Amino acid sequence: MDGKAKYIFPLYLSGVMSFLMTGFVTWLNLGLPPDFIVLWMRAWVKTWPLAYLAALIAAPVARRLTGWTVKKLEGRP
Repeated sequence: MDGKAKYIFPLYLSGVMSFLMTGFVTWLNLGLPPDFIVLWMRAWVKTWPLAYLAALIAAPVARRLTGWTVKKLEGRP
């Protein structure tokens, strides 16, 4: 990925993943209290920036590992 896409793709990916994960973990820890949505959104807003930074850092490593794995699976050196 080049240009702006290498920053925009992780933004969307981290947003969706942090949204789903914070919802699940909030539910596991608290059940479904009356203020569940408020607690979930508060957790999501706080974690999304960290998830974005993690995605920016992890993406190049994941690409290299994917390339290496595919080469090994296909029997290429």
